[in-house]
Amino acid sequence: MLADAMYAWFHYLAIFVLVVVLTAEAVLLRPDLTAAAVKRLIIYDRLYGVSAILVLVTGVLRLTLGAKGAAFYMSNPWFHAKITLFVLIALCSIPPTLTFLRWARQTRQQPGFVPALPEIKRARRWVMIASHLFIFLPLFAVLMARGIGF
Repeated sequence: MLADAMYAWFHYLAIFVLVVVLTAEAVLLRPDLTAAAVKRLIIYDRLYGVSAILVLVTGVLRLTLGAKGAAFYMSNPWFHAKITLFVLIALCSIPPTLTFLRWARQTRQQPGFVPALPEIKRARRWVMIASHLFIFLPLFAVLMARGIGF
């Protein structure tokens, strides 16, 4: 029982870190983006990736070793909706991550580099799409945990 509680706690902790980092990215992606902010953005994006991996790993631990067991989750349509949405959010994170990697390369080559406004807006749009999709994950989790949809 304690192990199940720890899996849940680490899962929630990873989710909270992911939300904070995603919010920090959205806040930094403004028209007045500075070279220093670009460096922070690259760090935040790495943290975002690590937290997403931790969310996935802790979720798999809950699925395989948790108290409810894999059968509970695998037969629930909300579990599949939640996983699908998680994958969709991960796909939405690819364009900004590629952009941030390019900016990191440009920052190393040109100290003081600041991205163009259209690039900033495009990256922010993807971050905001992911942020807005993320809102539905807790809803799917609540429906799943209560067995709604069996």
